Amino acid sequence: MPPSTTSWTPAGGLQITSGKFTANAAWTVLAAIAYNLTRAAGVLASAFHAKATTATIRTQLIAVPARIARSARRSCLHLPAHWPWQDPWTALHAAATGPPATATT
Repeated sequence: MPPSTTSWTPAGGLQITSGKFTANAAWTVLAAIAYNLTRAAGVLASAFHAKATTATIRTQLIAVPARIARSARRSCLHLPAHWPWQDPWTALHAAATGPPATATT
């Protein structure tokens, strides 16, 4: 039996070739979780990113061109100056790391 491999098809889909149903099922569940988290990040970032494709969210919000600086046991993320997606990324960061929103009825 060949080892478990994954590859992208020319159509953009994920091809799973492990030969084991349970391994393929696990890959499918992980792909669905990654997709849902990416879509949720887009919704939290901005109205534009809520409607954007997954590839757009990945290139504009997830692949962040930043530098991490550590000092006195604290981490600081330095975003580039005049980065066009700084405001949506900051909104996403604030929503993900800030205090929870108050419940409304």
